[in-house]
Amino acid sequence: MKLLSILFIILILCILTNSGLSLSYASLGLELWFQKMIPTLLPFMILSGIMVRLKLTEKISMIAYPVIRPVFRVRKNVCYAMLMGFLCGFPMGAKVVDDLYSREMITKREAEYLLSFCNNIGPVYFCGFVLPLLGRKLVLPYLFGMYGIPLLYGLILRYSLFSDLGSTACKPGRSPSGKALTACESPRIPSGKALTACASARSMALTERLLEAVNSSIHASVQSSLMLGGYMILFNLLNLLPHLLAGQPPVWIAPLLEITGGLSLLQDAMPLYSLLVLSFGGISCIAQTYSCIGQSNLSISYYVIHKLVLTLLNALYYLGWFLLFPGTFMR
Repeated sequence: MKLLSILFIILILCILTNSGLSLSYASLGLELWFQKMIPTLLPFMILSGIMVRLKLTEKISMIAYPVIRPVFRVRKNVCYAMLMGFLCGFPMGAKVVDDLYSREMITKREAEYLLSFCNNIGPVYFCGFVLPLLGRKLVLPYLFGMYGIPLLYGLILRYSLFSDLGSTACKPGRSPSGKALTACESPRIPSGKALTACASARSMALTERLLEAVNSSIHASVQSSLMLGGYMILFNLLNLLPHLLAGQPPVWIAPLLEITGGLSLLQDAMPLYSLLVLSFGGISCIAQTYSCIGQSNLSISYYVIHKLVLTLLNALYYLGWFLLFPGTFMR
């Protein structure tokens, strides 16, 4: 604790004595949060939160479930979390897992399984920002490294460390308006007026549930987005310390602290290093994941271990690419 206290005192002194530089790093984090994260992430957070609260996840996952179920042998809610984690991007994977787990729609073992491979950089971000920034012409080899490796890792885990998932059962969730929805489920309908009243009651209950879900989801999503913005500003600001120590911008350290700001500083100078850091996520991504699961009993250390394993597997993949196809390596 003394070491941390000294570190924070030094950081505060550096900010006070280098206000222009600290403002530049903090502004970079704020700009990236406002321009990149909010437009691409907040809508997914709100929509996913509504679907989880209305318990529509099983119906949504039916699109891919016939393909995922025979291979991964998971339930529909797990399938939904896999889709959101791979398609919507970090940290939606952790946020969806926490939402489902906190509402008892998946078990703790299923949540741990999902966190081990489903919280990745989004494909829109990867293809639209990362690959053009790194100046890479090939797309499929990098897509496989970023998404194929975690998918195969999850498949291996399913039949090894998590082979017991098929025997777990999840407590059924309770609808907040369950009584209102079942109150009219009577086998006898005495009259047309009663039928109309029953339909009206159901419609009102459904409207109340929808409005409650929208309100709750927006509130939680905005709060989460503000937290993520704070992390981006803080970890971009931490670049101030190595900058002052080295006398120049810490281009290779920056992605480890905060991935988006770091890549913006590093550009295409070290593409392989950038791709490996993307696989790991950086310290800011770990902190943001903790902000999503910190209120539950899910382990952040467990998550970090799997991220390290995935980074190592990615390094082996790029090594194999270099050894087998050196002419196309990193093109």
